[in-house]
Amino acid sequence: MLMQDIIQSYLDDLIPLRRDLHKHPELGFEETRTSAIIAEHLEGLGLEVQRGLGKTGVVGVLKEGSSERTIALRADMDALPIKEENDFAYRSVNDGKMHACGHDGHVVMLLGAARYLAETRNFNGTAYFIFQPAEEGGGGAKAMIEDGLLEKFPAQTIFGMHNRSGLEEGKFSTRTGNIMASTDNFHITITGRGGHAAMPHTSIDPVVIASQAVTGLQTVVSRNIKPTDNAVVSVTCFNAGTTYNVIPNTAVLKGCIRTQTSEVKEQVRTGIDRVLSGICTAHGAKYEFTFLPGYPVTVNTKEETQTAVAAAVQVVGPENVDPDTQPLMASEDFSYYLEKIPGCYIFIGNGAGEGGPVSHRSDYDFNDGIIHLGVEYWARLVENQLPAKR
Repeated sequence: MLMQDIIQSYLDDLIPLRRDLHKHPELGFEETRTSAIIAEHLEGLGLEVQRGLGKTGVVGVLKEGSSERTIALRADMDALPIKEENDFAYRSVNDGKMHACGHDGHVVMLLGAARYLAETRNFNGTAYFIFQPAEEGGGGAKAMIEDGLLEKFPAQTIFGMHNRSGLEEGKFSTRTGNIMASTDNFHITITGRGGHAAMPHTSIDPVVIASQAVTGLQTVVSRNIKPTDNAVVSVTCFNAGTTYNVIPNTAVLKGCIRTQTSEVKEQVRTGIDRVLSGICTAHGAKYEFTFLPGYPVTVNTKEETQTAVAAAVQVVGPENVDPDTQPLMASEDFSYYLEKIPGCYIFIGNGAGEGGPVSHRSDYDFNDGIIHLGVEYWARLVENQLPAKR
């Protein structure tokens, strides 16, 4: 049988499993049910399995032949703290938790590939199947690395895949070099002097000062960073005061920074501090600026990107693979792996067009119609990288 036909025969199992995972989402480092299901499936396929790496992570090991070549494939498992608004039968039963980014689909695509490779054994070497917790801000990749992932499972290369909203079904995209941005957060406390709302002249109003800071911070990118350098500064939280007639003592701003290089990141950090200093000094207020480092830039290596593109072309044809897509300002903790070993992160289209699925939204759903494409991509990647003896 052809690879495509074998994989198609799995869909009656993979689609219900994907929907079961969607129905029972778990947040980062809480994926106990999910990881147990994954481990049981891998063990049923005859793989060597380690549970509990990075708290809830699972790694399956599949060896064939005598080659010392190794490859790692990674899928993320965690859901988001979002209340689901879909009304289909498999909507989340865990209130306030939802698979709004398609990690349920990522899990089943990698499980499908493990099944295919375990049954066909058309490769020579070792494949590591990494099921990672807490990608959504928890740094599960870093936790697994710190727990000895790369020493216990010494992969020579590593590959990741994520569904992409807005990219048509049946298409893949990736690029050599920076493909996703770093993400860093900030916490700003502006301290003025509270007072009666009817007598603002007796106060130093932190609400007014913080409002000026919000607009002032937008100039950090627009008037300080070269237009050809990508950067984003977003204030996402503004908290001040408790009632109608009292000017508070403090105002708090929170937000995130996205950049593509360490140099631009430092420009943004110092720019924020400079803007805050100027505005607060002008009003006689004080401020505290805390920079909270997050995920690094995700950087694909050249040879592994070529390998990923070749596998995707085998699945959907060259006309449906973009090998030089524009970098995204979203971020990924897959970047931690790529700091250690060469690899590539690729996107698989989840569907495009008005009304299509948008990740991180309460009405999102993974497209089951792309499961077979993801499974085949993983399988071809392993067979290409670990060619069987002839």
